[in-house]
Amino acid sequence: MSAVKRLALSIVQFLAEQKQYGNLSPDAQESLEVAVQCLETAFELSPEDVITMSVSKSLLDIFQDSVAADTPVVSEEAKSQAEKLKNDGNSLMKSEQFPEALQCYSRAIELDGRNAVYYCNRAASHSKMNQHQAAIDDCRKAIAIDPVYSKAYGRMGLAHASLNQHQEAVLCYQKAVTMEPNNESYVSNLQIAEEKLKQNEGASGSPAGIPGIPGMPGMPGMPSIPGLDVGSMLNNPGLMNMAQQMLSNPSMQQLMNQMISGANQGGGGGGLDSLLQVGQQLAQQMQATNPELVDQLRRQMGGQGGGAPDSSGPEPPKDPQ
Repeated sequence: MSAVKRLALSIVQFLAEQKQYGNLSPDAQESLEVAVQCLETAFELSPEDVITMSVSKSLLDIFQDSVAADTPVVSEEAKSQAEKLKNDGNSLMKSEQFPEALQCYSRAIELDGRNAVYYCNRAASHSKMNQHQAAIDDCRKAIAIDPVYSKAYGRMGLAHASLNQHQEAVLCYQKAVTMEPNNESYVSNLQIAEEKLKQNEGASGSPAGIPGIPGMPGMPGMPSIPGLDVGSMLNNPGLMNMAQQMLSNPSMQQLMNQMISGANQGGGGGGLDSLLQVGQQLAQQMQATNPELVDQLRRQMGGQGGGAPDSSGPEPPKDPQ
């Protein structure tokens, strides 16, 4: 029983380390805490056992030593051939011959399966071919070999982001930034992934709508405007509060009634004139009431025309090693 209890203690210590340093989500941390409590209860582990029964190596170190022992020794000749294949793959990546590059990396892995760089570079070729899950799998293999390989975390974050798995992308980029805090690409991609995650979380709820306008709780059927994130605007408390205040203004209500009346009578010109007046007064009051919010909306709508490429996605990984 002593050996089993020591193993259980090692598992508890491993889970506690992952909870503290594993850069996990709050839900995952809570799950680990429950698992630790269950193991401590099941094996009757006490604080004294940590002192008297702890092993000299962590469970992760023991596992990695075991994996290394099972890996056959690679000859220097095989390592040299694998390195040449990697370099060939890098050249093919630069010339955008991605399937051929993938084959080179795969052959390098066959010769030397304990080199994390080969898996990470093959992940890059998978990503270029839109094989994002395969890229994630290769990044995991690279990290299993080298747990502090920041580029593998960065490329895995890019693959998750490409699959719209923004929570996982955030965790990967956080890990990469922890290892390389001065890497601007990781920092930028982390910010983008966090923003995408917030947008997804906001979109999952029901739009609040604009108070004071009957029949428009969520503005169904509203046309899409390139560069304008309507969902984010509707979820902006400052904008909604300002809209409510302006729409309660008697003069604004009169203009709205004129616009609706003109539309009902088929008078396109009168309705358009009223609409323009409403827009002008809205803009003037918004600028006077909250110029900071107006600047924010301008930034949101500016520089993102329908024909411009989407610059909100993660930056592509740099050249393979």
